[in-house]
Amino acid sequence: MKQLDGARVLLTGASGRIGTVTAAHLSEAGAAVTALSIAERPRPEADRVIVGDTRSPEDVAAAIDGADLVVHLAAIPHPDMAPPHEVYATNVVSTFNVLAQAGAAGVPRAVVAGSINAYGLPMNVHETTPAYFPLDTAVPVDIADWYSLSKHQGESTARMAWRRWGIDVVTLRFPHVNGEEGLLAQSRALTEDPRAGLCEAWSYLDTRDAARAIALSLTADTAGAHAFLLAADRTNAPYRTEELLDAFASGAPRLRRFVGREVPVDLTPARELIGFEARHEIPVPTLDLPARFR
Repeated sequence: MKQLDGARVLLTGASGRIGTVTAAHLSEAGAAVTALSIAERPRPEADRVIVGDTRSPEDVAAAIDGADLVVHLAAIPHPDMAPPHEVYATNVVSTFNVLAQAGAAGVPRAVVAGSINAYGLPMNVHETTPAYFPLDTAVPVDIADWYSLSKHQGESTARMAWRRWGIDVVTLRFPHVNGEEGLLAQSRALTEDPRAGLCEAWSYLDTRDAARAIALSLTADTAGAHAFLLAADRTNAPYRTEELLDAFASGAPRLRRFVGREVPVDLTPARELIGFEARHEIPVPTLDLPARFR
């Protein structure tokens, strides 16, 4: 990508699942990558590596020095990976610290790793059903966990940073992101228990597509603070989408019909505004929904 060639990109969370692939992708696109990671290993593909904490004003200031663009991926990615206060505080403070320093330093653009969990239902402790399909970024919010709350708050932080400093921010609401082996394991689980994927709309994304979406967001001409849902075009469950919705969300309105295993997520904004369309799908055969689920 010509706009990335020679640009200095600060990448936080650079040693994570998405971060390692993104560091390589940005480097291949010609960017000079400053990797900020709380762990030394795995070492990301970057010409400058800083071991530090995104909650630290001093660590972020050192890493952001000379940056033309920022990608913020650092987070605790699940509510059970640390005590509730630590998960929420880490994610919220990190996002604020990175975006506030980027904005104050005059960095024109940042991309932030958001989550489909920002609307709360996938990790809710109550029996819940989305208000309608396809899911979009306006779907009503119902949050009952601290991780989802942190991701919802992160989008408010992005809007604040844009209004205060004029930094354009793209938040990518990632679904489950993994390599092929992990995605196939998830698909096998959804074959046995398809209802478990309802609130994520049976969506997924390959890590390579996640990295490409980040690069496209860095070079898009969107202005302001935007959030986009991303997913592969087809679901990670082997059953037809209409059959899944009939079985598990019959009361939820459908704003349109879905063909085959078409993912019931509105991907149009990401296609039109950042030019993203997933290129990698896992090989999952289409099966009839077993009678026990109907």
